[in-house]
Amino acid sequence: MIKKTILSTLAVSSLLLNAAAQQVKFTEYDLDNGLHVILHQDKSAPLVAVSVMYHVGSKDEQTERTGFAHFFEHLLFEGSKNIKRGEFMKLVSSNGGQNNANTTQDRTFYYEVFPSNQLELGLWLESERMLHPVINEVGVKTQNEVVKEEKRMRIDNAPYGKFTEKIFNHLFDGHPYRWQPIGSIEHLNAAKLDEFIAFFKKYYIPNNAVLTIAGDIDVEKTKTLVKSYFSEVPKGETVVRKKYDLPQITKEVIDTAYDANIQIPAIFAAYRVPGMESRDSKVLGMISSILSGGGSSRLSTKMVDEKKTALQVAAFNYSLEDYGAYITLALPNKNTALNDLLKDIDDEVARLQTELISESEYKKLQNQFENSYVSTNSKMLGVAENLANGYTFHNKDANDINKQLEVIKSITPEEIREVAKKYLNKNQRVVLYYLPKK
Repeated sequence: MIKKTILSTLAVSSLLLNAAAQQVKFTEYDLDNGLHVILHQDKSAPLVAVSVMYHVGSKDEQTERTGFAHFFEHLLFEGSKNIKRGEFMKLVSSNGGQNNANTTQDRTFYYEVFPSNQLELGLWLESERMLHPVINEVGVKTQNEVVKEEKRMRIDNAPYGKFTEKIFNHLFDGHPYRWQPIGSIEHLNAAKLDEFIAFFKKYYIPNNAVLTIAGDIDVEKTKTLVKSYFSEVPKGETVVRKKYDLPQITKEVIDTAYDANIQIPAIFAAYRVPGMESRDSKVLGMISSILSGGGSSRLSTKMVDEKKTALQVAAFNYSLEDYGAYITLALPNKNTALNDLLKDIDDEVARLQTELISESEYKKLQNQFENSYVSTNSKMLGVAENLANGYTFHNKDANDINKQLEVIKSITPEEIREVAKKYLNKNQRVVLYYLPKK
């Protein structure tokens, strides 16, 4: 017992030292128009990441106009008053950069990564996107076709492509999370141009955004550039979001879905859990690693390697701002019954609810999360997104990036057991049988 205590103390001390060495330093401030700016200097490589995170996602849409936030992810690449249609991507690639964007239920994130001597180009591109994009019938029609094709590829014709749609419809009944970010093509088809323009004016405003710049920069010169490119963007009306308080799920919900794109069925079990700001959300992330984080995890070892009843098994915490979805799934091997797979998963969850994880598993968990943290923050884009996430989703605390390891370090085996007992119960879940459509 004494030996274990000493080893545990050494492991924690090591984490503390590493965390101290990995502190991300940054400067943050607001422009007069409300744009929050975060600057991180790192001269280890001649690169710079320029990113803008808008606090708008599919949860901000109207019930009859879903898909707008994801649609704007595409539409704001159409061009601007000073960038010809189709030139945005060419400007990036011809100057040695790369760029992209992505949309979730809660935010939209645009970024460019350039050689550091092209910082000013990145700022100009993002200011053009914010200040005066071109939103017209041609662009709307063009991007509508792009979104249709994306929906066909990623959801309609993709194996298991509709499982989140089915699960979220039950888990988040009464909340906008019940629809997926890609939304409804019918809603986009029916929308008028002035509806798109109104959506832009409401959400794509400086006081609903974070500009994060990370990389080989001179901080004072960058401040001057930021002011010159973004200060003229007019401040918008303060965004007021509806608060949702969903009733607890107290009875197991069972549903079946059929998919013409699959030959192997699947079983899913999903639980509504707290949102990303909650400490319990971090604990649930650790539980995911215990159950399915790598080949030596509990579910993989038991069901894939030893019993050979599953081709694939997974558990993950789908963490969102208001709530989260904790999802387990399995695909059968050798025609194993889906209910047998569910029982094996449930047995491992029950173990977590009744037994403390071992010292070796606990140490492995700490190492996994520390490695993940270091890996993410070894890239300038990862740092930029982490800083923006902290400000956007953690009470305007960009320094959340420097607290993540400390939180993980402080989570105990007892806490893991209690969180599993609190949220992962059969009467609190949705079970989805996902079957081939004959």
